[in-house]
Amino acid sequence: MFTISSLHIYPVKSLQGIALSDAVLTTQGLAFDRQWMLVDTAGKFVTQRQMPALARISTRLTAECLVLEHAGLPPLSIPLAPIPDNRCAVTVWRDTCMGCDEGAAASHWLTQAVGQWQGGDLRLVRFAPEGVRPVDPAYMDGDSADTAFSDGYPFLVVSEASLAAVNVQLLANGAEAVPMARFRPNIVLSGMSAFGENDCKTFTAADANYRFTLRKPCQRCKTTTVDQHTGVIANPKEPLRTLTAMNPYPHLSGAYFGQNATLTLGHGVVIKVGDQVA
Repeated sequence: MFTISSLHIYPVKSLQGIALSDAVLTTQGLAFDRQWMLVDTAGKFVTQRQMPALARISTRLTAECLVLEHAGLPPLSIPLAPIPDNRCAVTVWRDTCMGCDEGAAASHWLTQAVGQWQGGDLRLVRFAPEGVRPVDPAYMDGDSADTAFSDGYPFLVVSEASLAAVNVQLLANGAEAVPMARFRPNIVLSGMSAFGENDCKTFTAADANYRFTLRKPCQRCKTTTVDQHTGVIANPKEPLRTLTAMNPYPHLSGAYFGQNATLTLGHGVVIKVGDQVA
């Protein structure tokens, strides 16, 4: 048996996340995870890959609002309901899907916080409630799943022991250890051996009311080099260089850490820190 040691959501893609004691499971991810994102004037997504300073914007949820906060600015509150009517087509990687623009006030606030991108103001968009963004069928073994504004899968699963192993190697390489926040997981497991998540096909709650299927290893990008509180790239080579050297997948090249997953049982169920899974 393993234990869920922490749960995390990132309401706005590439802004700071929120640690939770429990969360409602949906097929698109933990409730409110990556339901918003930033886009440029052409509707293309913008992340810490292009603007590391996005990491300086914190997020929190109240019963009524999504709240964004940045030093020197008054908080920005976005009502959770009603959903704005101004639909717009937005692009995430190769996918085009429907979003809802949160308006000029949100755009102005973001521009004050982090500036313009490629000469234009950033826009805040919400995933349209009727939207469906399918997961790549190549790794689904005939199953189907969808996600919101995540990179490609609704859940990212990592074990504490895996991070510990990476940090041992980082220190051995003369680099600094990195916190789990650099990898932006949704579900963190304890009681598992290092990289044990790579050997799992599924994990199921002890009371069998939810089950996840692990689909493919997660390839990591330059976001892992960004301090998730300061928005500063401390070391542009790490942890990517170390992850690439440690890569346990002979058929894959690059830096990998954690497993992408989908929910195969338990839509609407509450998952909690401390849950036992196997």
